[in-house]
Amino acid sequence: MNKVTDFYDKALATALGAGYWPWGPGTMGAAVGVLLWWLASLVLSSQNLLIATIIAIVFVTLISVPSINRLERQWGEDPSRVVIDEVAGVWVVLLGVPHAALAGGSPVPLWGWVLSAFILFRFFDIVKPLGVRKMESLPGGWGVMADDLLAGVYGYIILLALTLFL
Repeated sequence: MNKVTDFYDKALATALGAGYWPWGPGTMGAAVGVLLWWLASLVLSSQNLLIATIIAIVFVTLISVPSINRLERQWGEDPSRVVIDEVAGVWVVLLGVPHAALAGGSPVPLWGWVLSAFILFRFFDIVKPLGVRKMESLPGGWGVMADDLLAGVYGYIILLALTLFL
């Protein structure tokens, strides 16, 4: 692997170095995802934020899989330093935040929904219920990405369910 490709793979897969955080790299990766989403939320309307988030999830997933595949040859299977999957996964839960924040004059501020999305994602990513762990058996980078995307789907469902009660 040449130096440029190696640098690109490591920068992308570690979410610009967040994966090197020694205390919970997955949590740091999800925090980077939240920060990037939050910054986008400051400049985009709710509808454009939704569209941009969907595009970002698909794009990041597609460009990450080859990088993860190459890095697994260096670092082993599903290395903890690879956190781009957490970035994409938390974005899935964050898809529900604009709806949740606007649902029926919600008493919960936007930051409360964002924090809830983060916590829900990390819960499902760590516990890995209902097929999330099974996604890890997909080959290479697809398995690395798929379990976090499914954890994000579960978090999204719970976040939307919470809007019914608040």
